[in-house]
Amino acid sequence: PFKLLGILDVENIPCARDSILYGSFGSVVAGLGHFLLTSRIRRSCDVAVGGFILVTLGCWFPCRYNHAKQRIQERIAREGIKNQILYESTHLDPQRKQISSSSSSN
Repeated sequence: PFKLLGILDVENIPCARDSILYGSFGSVVAGLGHFLLTSRIRRSCDVAVGGFILVTLGCWFPCRYNHAKQRIQERIAREGIKNQILYESTHLDPQRKQISSSSSSN
């Protein structure tokens, strides 16, 4: 497995690969852009590092939020399917209660 700085397992952590790639591209664009505008090497390197941090975190947090939201939705759907299988055709089946209540009211 590819580990970044010996800590971050880029292959197994969701969103890590994309965040690092976008951050790298953002740092190159920010640093090169600043250098072309000002011709100050040291300051351009500082801007590149800042660009890397901002773009990486800017990609990381929304991606992790969406990943967590998707996992919650998958868990809810899985529990719903499990309950449907468990309670189907029993007296605890909510659909059976709806059908029996609508037929008794007619």
